[in-house]
Amino acid sequence: MVFKRLLGSLGVGGPTVDTVLDPGAFRPGGSLTGQVHLKGGDADFDIEHITLELVARVEAEHEDGESEGTVVFDRFTVAGAFRLAAGEHRSAPFAVVLPWETPVTELYGQPLGIVLGVRTELSVAGAKDKGDLDQLTVGPLPAQEAVLEALGQLGFGFRSADLEYGRIGGTGQQLPFYQEIELTPAPQYAHQVNEIELTFLAGPAGLEVVLEADKRGGLFSEGHDALTRFTVGHHDARDWNAEVDGWIRHLVEHRASYGSHTSYGHEGAYGHEGVYGHEGAYGAHGYGQDHRHDDHHDGGRRSGPGVGTAVAAGAAGLAVGVVGGMVAAEAVDEIGDFFEDEGDEEGDDEGED
Repeated sequence: MVFKRLLGSLGVGGPTVDTVLDPGAFRPGGSLTGQVHLKGGDADFDIEHITLELVARVEAEHEDGESEGTVVFDRFTVAGAFRLAAGEHRSAPFAVVLPWETPVTELYGQPLGIVLGVRTELSVAGAKDKGDLDQLTVGPLPAQEAVLEALGQLGFGFRSADLEYGRIGGTGQQLPFYQEIELTPAPQYAHQVNEIELTFLAGPAGLEVVLEADKRGGLFSEGHDALTRFTVGHHDARDWNAEVDGWIRHLVEHRASYGSHTSYGHEGAYGHEGVYGHEGAYGAHGYGQDHRHDDHHDGGRRSGPGVGTAVAAGAAGLAVGVVGGMVAAEAVDEIGDFFEDEGDEEGDDEGED
């Protein structure tokens, strides 16, 4: 077991920590489980608490362009108020519930380029050290997988996935950002739309599916964005290919309202101490409302370069369409670079102290 040293405010010789998540992909709304392993330092320390932070790499659009930052979207205290003796080894198991809107990071074992992490914070005598940052892998809920599988079988292709800071108006969105999956159109729709953008907003009662089409312009008309939303249950039994094809037909054949998603600005968007979506600031709408064929949304534009992945056809079903069985190597590299950069920053901080 390799412990990651906590220096900084605790000083050389302080406790060290290593958080180990249980193997496998977790699910939105499900349990995140693992253990925090501690090793005592050169002296006894009174641990006030051990806290886990869920962090995400998020893109934000503002007047000066586009930027990226780390957003903390939930916090859990998993242990606290105990004395850690010099050299003592102690483990704190934990089981916490992930937010329903936790983004999906992989599909059929293939990474989508979404960066999520679990950061461990140790508080000792009023000082806080943010140590150990671990990659969080999240797979789709059954309804999410069914919709994506249907899109793949209908001929849509995966283009990119990213996290956008902002809100989708009129939905039950709770987090300050949303996941956007960009798809190339199936051949039968290629003359009508440039791309389809898909967002899932999950809740205890079901799933809101938000679809947006970047519509092609005609000879005498400009293209525009159309958006519509649908709700499904977590374990609905439907003819998903027919259902999803009906959604797409509705989207591309009916002119939708103009507008875009609300942007709450970028001030405070990347605060490492704030937890968003739990004080009612980002929407009090409940789930279970039926927004079928609701073509309204408001605010700032949904866009972003994403990972820029290429589709590689391979396996059956969804792999042929949405993900192609593989995501380009740069998506994996981007995830690795994020965790290396975070580790370097922590190391720089430690050196300064």
